[in-house]
Amino acid sequence: MKFAWFAGCKIPYFLPQYERASRAVLEALEVELVELEMNCCGYPVRHQSFEAFILSAARNSALAQARGLDILTPCKCCFGSLKQAEYWLRESDSLRAETNRQLDEEDLRWEGAKIRIRHLLSVMAEDVGIAKIRAKRKHVYDGLKVAAHYGCHALRPANVVRFDNPLAPTLFEKLVDATGAQSVDWPRRLDCCGSPLWEKNQALALELMRKKLEDALQAGAQVLCTACTYCQIQFDTVRAAELNAGGLEGRLPSILYPQLLGLCLGLSAESLGLADNRLDASLIRNYLG
Repeated sequence: MKFAWFAGCKIPYFLPQYERASRAVLEALEVELVELEMNCCGYPVRHQSFEAFILSAARNSALAQARGLDILTPCKCCFGSLKQAEYWLRESDSLRAETNRQLDEEDLRWEGAKIRIRHLLSVMAEDVGIAKIRAKRKHVYDGLKVAAHYGCHALRPANVVRFDNPLAPTLFEKLVDATGAQSVDWPRRLDCCGSPLWEKNQALALELMRKKLEDALQAGAQVLCTACTYCQIQFDTVRAAELNAGGLEGRLPSILYPQLLGLCLGLSAESLGLADNRLDASLIRNYLG
């Protein structure tokens, strides 16, 4: 099983433990990653120049298409961005023609549905499969309750990303349950984490996050689990630096899914970058059997 690896821009700098843990887990699950000379997904410029956004995303897909590889990204923002570009390139003949005219300069071409854009969670659930994950476990969590946080970009717009049911998704919970942990049902699980508002209204961004944390705690969660770059930065980095309300910041640490899974696969905390998380989530190791 082989994929073109697309870490995106923010993960290597702001969240290197996400890439480390993802690579370690994928290797343990016999997934091969191929490095290509990719560029930004285009997301940062989409409101400045739609055409530049599309070209940036299309170049990445064209590179993968030239090698006959699906793209695998752990970043839900990049996933959504690449899927959006794919959608509009299919919808617009003129946009596709102009994009390919510019790609011709590198002997590249965007050729539609020849490859798929995949998020890490989709590959885990659908390509690797729940059965194989369970078969590869060396340890199983016993009694650990986890609040799975989907994030926004992987679920919407549903007709574009086609990740899971946007109103009642189950993919993430199934992956959590595959570790032996128990995913909890919490009313705010699909609410925004607040990250998109951080540069515009920090007080509101923190309030959205606080409400989610309180909701997860009331549902009995002991740890929050993410698979989104921005959500993990919000629940871990921003929270450790900004949120100080009645000890909430220390009561529900946030962990990345490949970190949660990696311990079950017998991988070391060091290889998973657990020490790089701002909030201490070492409590989860107490539940490993």
